[in-house]
Amino acid sequence: MLNYEHQARVRGFTRIAGVDEAGRGPLAGPVVAAAVILRETTFKNRVDDSKKLTDELRRAVLPEIFQNGDVGIGIIEPETIDQMNILEATLLAMREAIDNLSDSPDYVLVDGLQFPNLVKNKSIQIGIVRGDQKSFSIACASIVAKVTRDNLMIELDRLYPQYGFAKHKGYGTKEHLEAITQHGLSPVHRKTFIHVESQMSPSPF
Repeated sequence: MLNYEHQARVRGFTRIAGVDEAGRGPLAGPVVAAAVILRETTFKNRVDDSKKLTDELRRAVLPEIFQNGDVGIGIIEPETIDQMNILEATLLAMREAIDNLSDSPDYVLVDGLQFPNLVKNKSIQIGIVRGDQKSFSIACASIVAKVTRDNLMIELDRLYPQYGFAKHKGYGTKEHLEAITQHGLSPVHRKTFIHVESQMSPSPF
């Protein structure tokens, strides 16, 4: 999974960032992006696309990512997602994650294709379809984004326990849709999402 990073280093780039997001599809909660520039790529725990790892495996490797890399995180809340749409909110989260690195990258590997000008300088940007399965740096970013967002949804579950956020993380499960029907929308639901609109009832909050 280091082929893309190796190619960049051969070309003289040294600060190679992998960027990925978590939470584009849920009906509630923020979208979170992470950017990771690795100093070391030898890990004790498994690194892979976060979707291929259990929660236990993701949390086991997370400290190694922070120990071995420069990590930036961007978080865009539901209200902003509703204002600007999920694609623009995701790109904003990615830009914030890159901006929150301790130093700007000179080469950026992004999961997916749609990534207009994520950085302020003239660093190279490469979009990789299924990049979280092909790039070690992007895989690390996917893990950071996923665990960060999961933790945020667990916190939201404490505030709004009737929705079960800790279990489904805001995705449109049957349990979640039934809770929306029963309780209406919370302040952290994405009101512009069509699945929410189809279930919308007056919010008690």
